[in-house]
Amino acid sequence: MARDLDPRQQKHLPFRNQPIMVFSSLAPARTTEVYDAYWRFATERQRVFRLRAQGAPPPWTDDPILNQYKFTNAYRAADRVSQYLIRRVIYKGDQSPAEIVFRILLFKLFNKIATWETLQRAFGEIRYDTFVPKRYERVLDKELAERRSIYSAAYIMSSGRALYGYSRKHHTHMRLLSEIMADGLPDKLRRASNLREVFLTLRAYPLLGDFLAYQFAIDLNYSTVIDFSEMEFVVPGPGALDGLSKCFSDSGGLSPADLIRLVTERQQVEFEERGLQFPDLWGRPLQLVDCQNLFCEISKYSRVSHPQFAGIAGRTRIKQHFKSSGPLPKPLFPPKWGLNDRIG
Repeated sequence: MARDLDPRQQKHLPFRNQPIMVFSSLAPARTTEVYDAYWRFATERQRVFRLRAQGAPPPWTDDPILNQYKFTNAYRAADRVSQYLIRRVIYKGDQSPAEIVFRILLFKLFNKIATWETLQRAFGEIRYDTFVPKRYERVLDKELAERRSIYSAAYIMSSGRALYGYSRKHHTHMRLLSEIMADGLPDKLRRASNLREVFLTLRAYPLLGDFLAYQFAIDLNYSTVIDFSEMEFVVPGPGALDGLSKCFSDSGGLSPADLIRLVTERQQVEFEERGLQFPDLWGRPLQLVDCQNLFCEISKYSRVSHPQFAGIAGRTRIKQHFKSSGPLPKPLFPPKWGLNDRIG
């Protein structure tokens, strides 16, 4: 059954040198039953994560869909690749801004742990001050020649063939990385006043569209180079847009980003109305980027739980199946969040 969700006037936090922006819906946003599933999915997925983090043995849930298929965590920073990025890439190695930014961008261009470890085996400590693009390209050429994938399927990086003329995508990306670093990105980031400015700085580079620039901004914000709130703004990705189309039969005149903000700000009310005890991230509520990701995940989950909702993508099945890797290592989050001492 649809339910009215009246956001009234949505006041967004002002950014420096920008006027306060006030958003008002044309009519109450109307939700569907998938919206109810969104909150139940978020609670159960986070409960599974907490149980695994505590070393509890399986089964971790009696939800047949969660047992069968693979879904990212409710919190983006708790996900396997983000955890590897935080633990093994950002906070391991030289902590100078240039080296941190270089490591993050190199890792995220491929977003694949196996690729990072291949480069580590080839070069030892990965450093910007010894980076020679051609050497990295040759290592990755060999991986492809041996039929090993070097890119994650989580998102698609443009090949940029028309821009640089290279026939191989990773050659283009090594050229792009070299140009970004030579352009002084670390210094630009340190001069940024807010997360939106970081996003716009990244967005100005070739091949980085809105969604990728936003995701890279979030990853850089895990580091000590910048420190901004994840509640500043959000850029919905294609999966989140599909999830929103299933959760809302009428947006009430709000943009997708404004709907995500509204949902994020209402989280406590939504959990309480459903009698759900959400096991948060050791005191950290869901942030805009987390709720954005959850819309992407409910888009997948509902293909099985609510197949009558086609969404805008029209996809009907979930491709990745869940395979347990056993108990999770103790999570590690950016020290500036103040969470690591709370984890039992």
